[in-house]
Amino acid sequence: MTEPLPSTQGQEIKGFLIITAVLIPALSVALVGTYGFAIWIYQLLAGPPSAP
Repeated sequence: MTEPLPSTQGQEIKGFLIITAVLIPALSVALVGTYGFAIWIYQLLAGPPSAP
């Protein structure tokens, strides 16, 4: 078996930037969009909220 190559500091910085600039914002948009879609479907089935 061969040992894995050690990562360089440049690769670690590049990976960090990809995670912080692409992955986290994309997941945030997906999460908020999914929540909004779920509320929309719920209100479509149950009707809009009304005053008590």
